[in-house]
Amino acid sequence: MSETVIFDKEMAITHRDFMRLLARAVGHNDFELVNGVISVIDGARKLEITLSEESERRIALVALPVTFVRFALTGYDDAAKEMARIDLRFQRGGG
Repeated sequence: MSETVIFDKEMAITHRDFMRLLARAVGHNDFELVNGVISVIDGARKLEITLSEESERRIALVALPVTFVRFALTGYDDAAKEMARIDLRFQRGGG
């Protein structure tokens, strides 16, 4: 059985935006959010993502969305490298 590697992140994102960007990150939209959990299966590899309830962080008059996200990667040769690739897909530019 393959080892599961866990990455916990606090992300400034809504569930809706997360789902939109996840499709870009994994290259397809063959997944769905069920009770806060998303499973993406690619052959022997499995990515299971658990989303917390949406909340927000207020800084003065600015409200930012906050979602705690757990990424569980199973069957990846280099889970850290795969997580770095996923992180890149979620980056948004500012200016």
